[in-house]
Amino acid sequence: MTSEFSVAVHALVFLNHKGGYLPSELLADNICTNPARVRKIMAQLKKAGLVETREGAEGGYRFTGDPARTTLLQIGDALDARYVCSNWRSGDVDRNCLICSGMGAILDGIYDELNQACRAQLAAITLDGIDKKIFAPAADQPGKEAIT
Repeated sequence: MTSEFSVAVHALVFLNHKGGYLPSELLADNICTNPARVRKIMAQLKKAGLVETREGAEGGYRFTGDPARTTLLQIGDALDARYVCSNWRSGDVDRNCLICSGMGAILDGIYDELNQACRAQLAAITLDGIDKKIFAPAADQPGKEAIT
């Protein structure tokens, strides 16, 4: 899983909470990253229909979905995310050893199964669920208060 997924989820939860248009600079400050990175990720979310944009002094990004129906899987799909993967494949299919020639394909199958399991889990988590996890315990945590 990449950090772009974390940025996207964080941004959408914050946009949903604020309920209006927010500029990339404000989003970046809350996420603790830079505005250019936020804009790149938000462009993908806009293409998927999860946010809309408005130009001008009162412009920025606005969450357009229903937080109770928007899942983390939808966000991952907007980013074309793979949750478990490897950039390197062990072994060599042309070698005369069953382990060496077969391990890459076996691990690819395991990664695919893990991705399907991740997708199923993410489909069950909504932005509203995250919002409730953030704000419900705030009263029970001394020194912590919700940002409104």
